[in-house]
Amino acid sequence: MKKQTAGRDALGIFAPKFAELNDDVLFDGVWSREDKLSLRDRSVITVTALMTKGIFDNSLKYHMANAKNNGVTAEEIAEIITHLAFYVGWPNAWSAFALAKEVWED
Repeated sequence: MKKQTAGRDALGIFAPKFAELNDDVLFDGVWSREDKLSLRDRSVITVTALMTKGIFDNSLKYHMANAKNNGVTAEEIAEIITHLAFYVGWPNAWSAFALAKEVWED
């Protein structure tokens, strides 16, 4: 897994501790434990969690791109979102599909 710097890049000066925790603890500490759970599985779980919470901003789009980069196909994300629609709401599925189409059309 490549070194994560998104926190420092976006918030390093404004919120240095948060940026450090994002980059060093969340990504380097948790996401890097590939012997426990694959990056692909972590991506699916993260997309699901964000969708469940109704977060449809750049966070979800970023994690959808990660999911794509970690091997989740367009067909799989469509099936994941369809499945989740019945548990997290139809409007949430529509919002997630809009982002997924952008990510997987690239």
